[in-house]
Amino acid sequence: MLIHRSTASGPASVGKASSRVASETELRGWVEALAVPRHFYFESNANRRTALWLAERFRERGYEVAFHGESRNVVAFPAGLSGPVTLVGAHYDSAPGCPGADDNASAVAALLAAAQACAAMESGRRVVFVAFNREEDGLVGSGEFVRETLPALPWQVNEAHILEMVGYARHEKGSQRVPEGLPISLPDTADFLGLLANGISARAMKDVLATARTVLPELPVLGLEVRLGLERYLPVLRRSDHVPFWAKRIPAVMWTDTAEFRNPHYHQPTDTPDTLNYEFLRRVVQLLVACLARE
Repeated sequence: MLIHRSTASGPASVGKASSRVASETELRGWVEALAVPRHFYFESNANRRTALWLAERFRERGYEVAFHGESRNVVAFPAGLSGPVTLVGAHYDSAPGCPGADDNASAVAALLAAAQACAAMESGRRVVFVAFNREEDGLVGSGEFVRETLPALPWQVNEAHILEMVGYARHEKGSQRVPEGLPISLPDTADFLGLLANGISARAMKDVLATARTVLPELPVLGLEVRLGLERYLPVLRRSDHVPFWAKRIPAVMWTDTAEFRNPHYHQPTDTPDTLNYEFLRRVVQLLVACLARE
Protein backbone atom coordinates (compact mmCIF):
# COMPACT_ATOMS: atom_id res chain seq x y z
CA MET A 1 0.00 0.00 0.00
CA LEU A 2 1.72 3.14 -1.28
CA ILE A 3 0.99 6.86 -1.17
CA HIS A 4 1.96 8.75 -4.33
CA ARG A 5 2.08 12.55 -4.47
CA SER A 6 1.58 14.77 -7.47
CA THR A 7 4.60 16.82 -6.41
CA ALA A 8 6.79 13.72 -6.79
CA SER A 9 5.41 12.73 -10.20
CA GLY A 10 7.09 13.28 -13.52
CA PRO A 11 5.64 15.76 -16.04
CA ALA A 12 2.80 14.70 -18.31
CA SER A 13 2.13 15.28 -21.99
CA VAL A 14 -1.15 17.16 -21.84
CA GLY A 15 -3.49 18.20 -24.64
CA LYS A 16 -5.19 21.57 -24.67
CA ALA A 17 -8.83 21.95 -23.73
CA SER A 18 -10.55 24.09 -26.34
CA SER A 19 -13.24 25.44 -24.04
CA ARG A 20 -13.30 27.12 -20.67
CA VAL A 21 -13.97 25.27 -17.44
CA ALA A 22 -17.15 26.16 -15.56
CA SER A 23 -16.83 28.99 -13.07
CA GLU A 24 -17.24 28.69 -9.32
CA THR A 25 -20.60 30.43 -9.71
CA GLU A 26 -21.78 27.87 -12.27
CA LEU A 27 -20.62 24.97 -10.12
CA ARG A 28 -22.40 26.37 -7.09
CA GLY A 29 -25.57 26.85 -9.12
CA TRP A 30 -25.57 23.21 -10.17
CA VAL A 31 -24.88 22.05 -6.61
CA GLU A 32 -27.77 24.18 -5.33
CA ALA A 33 -30.10 22.74 -7.99
CA LEU A 34 -29.16 19.19 -7.01
CA ALA A 35 -28.94 19.52 -3.22
CA VAL A 36 -32.32 18.21 -2.10
CA PRO A 37 -32.92 14.86 -0.38
CA ARG A 38 -33.15 12.41 -3.31
CA HIS A 39 -32.84 8.85 -2.07
CA PHE A 40 -34.09 6.22 -4.53
CA TYR A 41 -36.79 4.90 -2.17
CA PHE A 42 -37.40 7.50 0.52
CA GLU A 43 -37.48 10.52 -1.82
CA SER A 44 -38.42 8.75 -5.03
CA ASN A 45 -40.10 11.74 -6.71
CA ALA A 46 -37.08 13.96 -6.11
CA ASN A 47 -34.82 11.15 -7.29
CA ARG A 48 -36.74 10.91 -10.57
CA ARG A 49 -36.75 14.68 -11.03
CA THR A 50 -32.99 14.73 -10.52
CA ALA A 51 -32.48 12.11 -13.23
CA LEU A 52 -34.64 14.06 -15.67
CA TRP A 53 -32.86 17.32 -14.82
CA LEU A 54 -29.48 15.71 -15.47
CA ALA A 55 -30.63 14.24 -18.76
CA GLU A 56 -31.73 17.68 -19.93
CA ARG A 57 -28.41 19.27 -18.92
CA PHE A 58 -26.49 16.64 -20.90
CA ARG A 59 -28.74 17.09 -23.94
CA GLU A 60 -28.17 20.85 -23.81
CA ARG A 61 -24.48 20.07 -24.26
CA GLY A 62 -25.11 17.97 -27.37
CA TYR A 63 -25.00 14.46 -25.90
CA GLU A 64 -27.20 11.50 -26.61
CA VAL A 65 -28.81 10.41 -23.32
CA ALA A 66 -30.30 7.11 -22.22
CA PHE A 67 -31.71 5.80 -18.95
CA HIS A 68 -30.47 2.29 -18.18
CA GLY A 69 -31.69 -0.40 -15.82
CA GLU A 70 -34.09 -0.47 -12.94
CA SER A 71 -31.82 1.98 -11.16
CA ARG A 72 -32.31 4.66 -13.83
CA ASN A 73 -28.63 5.30 -14.43
CA VAL A 74 -28.23 8.33 -16.70
CA VAL A 75 -25.77 7.66 -19.53
CA ALA A 76 -24.58 10.52 -21.77
CA PHE A 77 -22.41 9.91 -24.83
CA PRO A 78 -21.44 11.48 -28.17
CA ALA A 79 -23.60 10.41 -31.09
CA GLY A 80 -22.26 7.45 -33.08
CA LEU A 81 -19.80 6.41 -30.40
CA SER A 82 -18.18 2.97 -30.60
CA GLY A 83 -14.90 1.36 -29.65
CA PRO A 84 -12.74 2.12 -26.61
CA VAL A 85 -13.79 4.98 -24.30
CA THR A 86 -12.93 6.70 -21.06
CA LEU A 87 -15.82 6.73 -18.58
CA VAL A 88 -16.45 9.42 -15.97
CA GLY A 89 -19.04 8.59 -13.34
CA ALA A 90 -20.66 9.93 -10.18
CA HIS A 91 -23.74 8.90 -8.22
CA TYR A 92 -26.67 11.32 -8.10
CA ASP A 93 -28.71 9.87 -5.23
CA SER A 94 -28.34 10.99 -1.62
CA ALA A 95 -28.62 9.39 1.76
CA PRO A 96 -32.21 9.56 3.10
CA GLY A 97 -33.14 12.96 4.47
CA CYS A 98 -29.87 14.58 3.40
CA PRO A 99 -29.42 17.37 0.83
CA GLY A 100 -26.14 15.71 -0.15
CA ALA A 101 -24.32 18.82 -1.37
CA ASP A 102 -20.91 17.19 -1.05
CA ASP A 103 -22.31 13.65 -1.19
CA ASN A 104 -22.69 13.72 -4.10
CA ALA A 105 -23.92 16.91 -5.76
CA SER A 106 -20.34 18.22 -5.80
CA ALA A 107 -19.26 15.27 -7.96
CA VAL A 108 -22.30 15.51 -10.25
CA ALA A 109 -21.57 19.21 -10.77
CA ALA A 110 -18.00 18.23 -11.70
CA LEU A 111 -19.44 15.61 -14.07
CA LEU A 112 -21.57 18.25 -15.82
CA ALA A 113 -18.66 20.66 -16.02
CA ALA A 114 -16.42 18.03 -17.57
CA ALA A 115 -19.14 17.10 -20.08
CA GLN A 116 -19.50 20.76 -21.00
CA ALA A 117 -15.76 21.11 -21.62
CA CYS A 118 -15.46 17.82 -23.49
CA ALA A 119 -18.27 18.76 -25.87
CA ALA A 120 -15.86 21.25 -27.45
CA MET A 121 -12.76 19.01 -27.45
CA GLU A 122 -11.70 16.51 -30.09
CA SER A 123 -10.64 14.06 -27.39
CA GLY A 124 -14.06 14.48 -25.77
CA ARG A 125 -15.59 12.37 -28.53
CA ARG A 126 -14.22 9.30 -26.72
CA VAL A 127 -15.64 10.12 -23.27
CA VAL A 128 -18.84 8.72 -21.75
CA PHE A 129 -20.51 10.25 -18.69
CA VAL A 130 -22.63 8.19 -16.31
CA ALA A 131 -24.68 9.43 -13.35
CA PHE A 132 -25.26 6.33 -11.25
CA ASN A 133 -28.25 5.88 -8.97
CA ARG A 134 -28.58 3.87 -5.74
CA GLU A 135 -24.98 4.17 -4.58
CA GLU A 136 -26.39 4.73 -1.11
CA ASP A 137 -28.14 1.34 -1.29
CA GLY A 138 -24.90 -0.59 -1.69
CA LEU A 139 -23.61 0.41 -5.14
CA VAL A 140 -26.69 -1.06 -6.80
CA GLY A 141 -26.75 1.27 -9.80
CA SER A 142 -23.09 1.00 -10.76
CA GLY A 143 -23.17 -2.74 -10.19
CA GLU A 144 -26.16 -3.04 -12.51
CA PHE A 145 -24.43 -0.87 -15.10
CA VAL A 146 -21.20 -2.89 -15.15
CA ARG A 147 -22.88 -6.31 -15.07
CA GLU A 148 -25.88 -5.78 -17.34
CA THR A 149 -25.66 -2.54 -19.32
CA LEU A 150 -22.02 -2.29 -20.30
CA PRO A 151 -21.77 -5.67 -22.09
CA ALA A 152 -24.65 -4.63 -24.37
CA LEU A 153 -23.21 -1.25 -25.36
CA PRO A 154 -21.10 -0.70 -28.54
CA TRP A 155 -18.04 0.51 -26.64
CA GLN A 156 -15.46 -0.81 -24.21
CA VAL A 157 -14.24 1.08 -21.16
CA ASN A 158 -10.46 1.48 -21.17
CA GLU A 159 -10.49 3.27 -17.83
CA ALA A 160 -13.03 4.86 -15.49
CA HIS A 161 -12.77 7.89 -13.24
CA ILE A 162 -15.31 7.79 -10.40
CA LEU A 163 -16.03 11.04 -8.56
CA GLU A 164 -17.11 10.65 -4.92
CA MET A 165 -17.44 13.83 -2.82
CA VAL A 166 -15.03 16.38 -4.31
CA GLY A 167 -16.21 19.71 -2.89
CA TYR A 168 -15.12 19.99 0.75
CA ALA A 169 -11.76 21.45 1.77
CA ARG A 170 -10.34 23.27 4.77
CA HIS A 171 -6.96 24.83 5.44
CA GLU A 172 -6.76 24.49 9.25
CA LYS A 173 -4.30 22.13 10.84
CA GLY A 174 -6.04 19.07 12.27
CA SER A 175 -8.91 19.20 9.76
CA GLN A 176 -7.95 15.87 8.12
CA ARG A 177 -8.11 12.40 9.67
CA VAL A 178 -6.72 9.06 8.48
CA PRO A 179 -9.28 6.27 7.98
CA GLU A 180 -9.03 3.90 10.91
CA GLY A 181 -7.25 0.68 10.06
CA LEU A 182 -5.28 1.99 7.09
CA PRO A 183 -1.50 1.80 7.60
CA ILE A 184 -0.83 5.13 5.93
CA SER A 185 -0.03 8.69 6.89
CA LEU A 186 -1.77 11.74 5.44
CA PRO A 187 -1.34 15.49 5.83
CA ASP A 188 -3.45 16.84 8.69
CA THR A 189 -4.74 19.72 6.54
CA ALA A 190 -7.85 18.89 4.51
CA ASP A 191 -6.94 20.71 1.31
CA PHE A 192 -5.80 17.87 -0.95
CA LEU A 193 -7.61 15.72 -3.50
CA GLY A 194 -7.41 12.00 -2.82
CA LEU A 195 -7.16 9.30 -5.47
CA LEU A 196 -7.64 5.57 -4.93
CA ALA A 197 -6.46 2.80 -7.26
CA ASN A 198 -5.87 -0.93 -7.08
CA GLY A 199 -3.20 -2.83 -8.99
CA ILE A 200 -4.91 -2.74 -12.38
CA SER A 201 -5.72 0.96 -11.98
CA ALA A 202 -2.33 2.23 -10.79
CA ARG A 203 -1.16 3.36 -14.23
CA ALA A 204 -4.28 5.49 -14.74
CA MET A 205 -3.84 7.04 -11.29
CA LYS A 206 -0.21 7.90 -11.95
CA ASP A 207 -1.25 9.63 -15.18
CA VAL A 208 -3.63 11.81 -13.14
CA LEU A 209 -0.86 12.65 -10.67
CA ALA A 210 1.54 13.60 -13.47
CA THR A 211 -1.14 15.75 -15.08
CA ALA A 212 -1.78 17.49 -11.75
CA ARG A 213 1.90 18.34 -11.37
CA THR A 214 2.04 19.67 -14.93
CA VAL A 215 -1.11 21.77 -15.18
CA LEU A 216 -2.29 22.41 -11.62
CA PRO A 217 0.64 22.42 -9.19
CA GLU A 218 -1.35 24.52 -6.72
CA LEU A 219 -3.72 21.58 -6.07
CA PRO A 220 -2.15 18.95 -3.78
CA VAL A 221 -3.11 15.48 -5.02
CA LEU A 222 -2.36 12.26 -3.15
CA GLY A 223 -2.92 8.81 -4.61
CA LEU A 224 -3.30 5.60 -2.60
CA GLU A 225 -2.21 2.52 -4.57
CA VAL A 226 -3.47 -0.72 -3.04
CA ARG A 227 -1.45 -3.75 -4.12
CA LEU A 228 -1.78 -7.55 -3.99
CA GLY A 229 -5.58 -7.47 -3.89
CA LEU A 230 -5.60 -6.07 -0.34
CA GLU A 231 -8.62 -3.93 -1.21
CA ARG A 232 -10.74 -7.07 -0.76
CA TYR A 233 -9.98 -7.01 2.96
CA LEU A 234 -10.41 -3.29 3.65
CA PRO A 235 -14.08 -2.26 3.55
CA VAL A 236 -13.22 1.44 3.84
CA LEU A 237 -11.75 1.22 0.32
CA ARG A 238 -14.86 -0.43 -1.16
CA ARG A 239 -17.54 2.16 -0.52
CA SER A 240 -18.12 3.78 -3.90
CA ASP A 241 -18.90 3.08 -7.54
CA HIS A 242 -15.35 2.16 -8.53
CA VAL A 243 -15.83 -1.26 -6.90
CA PRO A 244 -17.98 -2.92 -9.62
CA PHE A 245 -15.38 -1.86 -12.21
CA TRP A 246 -12.60 -3.40 -10.14
CA ALA A 247 -14.64 -6.62 -9.90
CA LYS A 248 -14.67 -6.83 -13.71
CA ARG A 249 -10.98 -5.90 -13.91
CA ILE A 250 -11.67 -2.56 -15.55
CA PRO A 251 -9.14 0.09 -14.42
CA ALA A 252 -10.99 2.61 -12.23
CA VAL A 253 -9.69 5.49 -10.14
CA MET A 254 -11.81 7.05 -7.40
CA TRP A 255 -11.47 10.82 -6.85
CA THR A 256 -12.50 12.05 -3.40
CA ASP A 257 -12.16 14.69 -0.72
CA THR A 258 -12.08 11.70 1.73
CA ALA A 259 -15.70 12.08 2.90
CA GLU A 260 -16.25 11.86 6.66
CA PHE A 261 -12.52 11.86 7.30
CA ARG A 262 -12.69 15.62 6.77
CA ASN A 263 -16.33 16.58 6.22
CA PRO A 264 -18.34 16.69 9.49
CA HIS A 265 -21.59 17.00 7.50
CA TYR A 266 -21.29 13.55 5.89
CA HIS A 267 -24.75 11.90 5.73
CA GLN A 268 -26.24 14.73 7.78
CA PRO A 269 -29.00 17.26 7.02
CA THR A 270 -26.25 19.90 7.29
CA ASP A 271 -24.55 18.73 4.06
CA THR A 272 -25.65 21.92 2.30
CA PRO A 273 -24.20 23.99 -0.56
CA ASP A 274 -22.90 26.75 1.73
CA THR A 275 -20.46 24.32 3.39
CA LEU A 276 -18.48 23.61 0.20
CA ASN A 277 -15.27 25.15 -1.12
CA TYR A 278 -15.99 26.05 -4.73
CA GLU A 279 -12.42 27.13 -5.49
CA PHE A 280 -11.33 23.59 -4.56
CA LEU A 281 -14.16 22.04 -6.58
CA ARG A 282 -13.23 24.08 -9.64
CA ARG A 283 -9.61 22.98 -9.38
CA VAL A 284 -10.76 19.35 -9.30
CA VAL A 285 -12.74 20.02 -12.49
CA GLN A 286 -9.74 21.68 -14.12
CA LEU A 287 -7.65 18.60 -13.38
CA LEU A 288 -10.32 16.24 -14.66
CA VAL A 289 -10.71 18.16 -17.91
CA ALA A 290 -6.92 18.24 -18.39
CA CYS A 291 -6.82 14.46 -17.98
CA LEU A 292 -9.60 14.00 -20.52
CA ALA A 293 -7.81 16.33 -22.95
CA ARG A 294 -4.69 14.17 -23.04
CA GLU A 295 -3.74 13.20 -26.59
